[in-house]
Amino acid sequence: MILSPEKYDIREDIYHKRHFTVDIPSMYGSYYEKKFDTLGLTFRLESLVNTLFEELVADIDLELITRDTFFQINDYIILFYKALKLDGLISSEIEKQLDLLGLALEITGFSFTQFLDIFRGFSQAVGNVVNDYFNTIHQQNLIKILGEMPKESLLPKYRPNEEQFDHDKLIHRASEVFLRERISSALGLQQLDLFLSRIMNILFQQSDKLPKKELQLLLNYDPQKAMATLGGENKRVSGVIHLGNKGLNLVRLSNYEFPVPPGFIITTEVFRYRKVIEGYPPADKNLKDQLTREIVKLEKRTGKSFGNPKNPLLLSVRSGAAISQPGMMNTFLNVGINEDIVQGIINLTGEKWFAWDCYRRFLQSYGMAFELNRDDFDDIIAESKQKLGVLHKINFTGEQMKSVALAYKDFIRDKGIEIEADPLKQLYVTIWKVFESWDTAKAKTYRKIMRISDDWGTAVTVQAMVFGNLGSNSGSGVIFTHSPRWPGDMVRLWGDYSIGNQGEDVVSGLVKTLPISNKQAEIENRDSARALENAFPGIYHSIRNLAKELIYNKNWSPQEMEFTFESHHEKDLHFLQTRDMAIREMKKVLSFVTGPETQSRFLGHGIGVSGGAMTGKVVFNLNEIRELRAKEPETPLILVRGDTVPDDIEEIYETDGLLTARGGSTSHAAIVAHRLGKTCVVGSPNLVCMEKDSSCSLDQLLLQSGDWLSIDGREGSSFSGIMEIEEVARR
Repeated sequence: MILSPEKYDIREDIYHKRHFTVDIPSMYGSYYEKKFDTLGLTFRLESLVNTLFEELVADIDLELITRDTFFQINDYIILFYKALKLDGLISSEIEKQLDLLGLALEITGFSFTQFLDIFRGFSQAVGNVVNDYFNTIHQQNLIKILGEMPKESLLPKYRPNEEQFDHDKLIHRASEVFLRERISSALGLQQLDLFLSRIMNILFQQSDKLPKKELQLLLNYDPQKAMATLGGENKRVSGVIHLGNKGLNLVRLSNYEFPVPPGFIITTEVFRYRKVIEGYPPADKNLKDQLTREIVKLEKRTGKSFGNPKNPLLLSVRSGAAISQPGMMNTFLNVGINEDIVQGIINLTGEKWFAWDCYRRFLQSYGMAFELNRDDFDDIIAESKQKLGVLHKINFTGEQMKSVALAYKDFIRDKGIEIEADPLKQLYVTIWKVFESWDTAKAKTYRKIMRISDDWGTAVTVQAMVFGNLGSNSGSGVIFTHSPRWPGDMVRLWGDYSIGNQGEDVVSGLVKTLPISNKQAEIENRDSARALENAFPGIYHSIRNLAKELIYNKNWSPQEMEFTFESHHEKDLHFLQTRDMAIREMKKVLSFVTGPETQSRFLGHGIGVSGGAMTGKVVFNLNEIRELRAKEPETPLILVRGDTVPDDIEEIYETDGLLTARGGSTSHAAIVAHRLGKTCVVGSPNLVCMEKDSSCSLDQLLLQSGDWLSIDGREGSSFSGIMEIEEVARR
């Protein structure tokens, strides 16, 4: 290649010709042999392989190098070395580093700096290949040839750019071009060098920007385990530890083709490494890119567009630990909403009340995630009801609901909290708020009480919203697949639902609920005409058939299932989650001994959730509980509340019984009370609770802190004073 055209380079000609034909100047004629065709094909294949290696190096994602990336890198370097050996470039140093990397990948505690040392070794080994097979072999010959050759005989590409140049510059220039071309023609060598350079640059960048502890965290993080699509496949994240109990069950229901809203799960892999993801921009970008891809999939499945007011997709964002912790972590509804989206929903549906109610619900969940008090939001809507003379929020006009929603917004902003309006940023904020809620006081208290490890962490389930608040033909609820009152495996639906509400209202115990079945209504002294079985028979029978499929044919244990229906049509029924049923029957329970005077002491019926009969002193807050415990440690205590919110976990744990005005047997706090072995009666219609005054009115009887009260967690009944108790067989 250094010689003039009269003394051509055969290899270069082969590289550029389809068939190898040596075109000697016409005075010599032409010369052709078939073996040169083979040689030409070989060089063309080498060129193709080098091009493929270049694409491989360009395509591998090296923005973020983790332990999993090293497995990919190891496979690629093995391919590169096979190519080098085909070209006769053998390196014991590369072989040694490959052995070292392979062994390192088998050791879970191998450190980032150790991996860095290994790749320094690879870079040095490739440098030595260049020296041993190119520089050392050719350099002296080049100096000798160039010293004897006239400058004018050199091809232009070997000459320095200047018109006047000295001999040393000529040797340097010609040698550099010759060796570069020789190295570039070696199979995979130049591409391997580029590959290792990219790896080293990222490794040094990560090392410079992260402290040692977080560097090690990043090393063990596997981005490919960060996401799982409901109804899709990700073989690397298929178990309860990564998906959480809720997520795993939703995946299974989706695979059964049950009516589950489409969505995806951000796994506990992200939770475990959330600090390094938040603190290292390439890791954060990687997660956001994955999130965007999942949103695109969801848009295709729903036919809606996230953040587009013309056809908006709204999302629910919920927690999901491997061990269920009902109601203890943040939940967000209608994520992706802002005032433009609200107007878009109004334009699409014509339902102004519905659109602003969705925004109101989002704002409350958002504000509470920033540690605002639920009671403050309740006070805002209660004040609006009183001012407008409206008994229930369903009776607001669309404009009045807008005023309530904007009052929520002003309240949040007045507290110095920024409400993220950009839908994608909003989604990202809510995801991280769910992760953060793992460490809230109530979640920690619950785990301490239930003796659950703090190390599990939570996944985040993101699903397309379905709406139980569309109107009088929509609703949400929770069912048990068999009655907690009777033993046996028969599917017998039991639970609570509410019309015109989203599911969080029912599970949080914030609304007066309706029964599921006629039998339940009869047993619990509730209105059977409004039972789901009668009011929405199509929805009821669809749920019952699906429950039978799950219990009888799929052999699941009794389940507690949250559902939403957007109309009375069965096609608009959706299951939002399911878990093993927490409330189970007891063979024997405590019951009151009744007598002639019993009726005069009767104060009303609620819904019996757990436990049997008990007598205790009324308390309203934690201070009263602790004062009475100190004075009368043996006296049973009954916590009286307006509703059964999960925030009361510590109070429920410290007392022996629970009585509430609202909520159903499937509410989070009712489930918690059962798990803790407490006597629990919820949804007592004639109970008016004045917690701030430490008093309540039950069937117009005023009770204050320290007064005696008797409740029956089986029948749901309440009595004044102390009642005699006996043990009976459960019927």
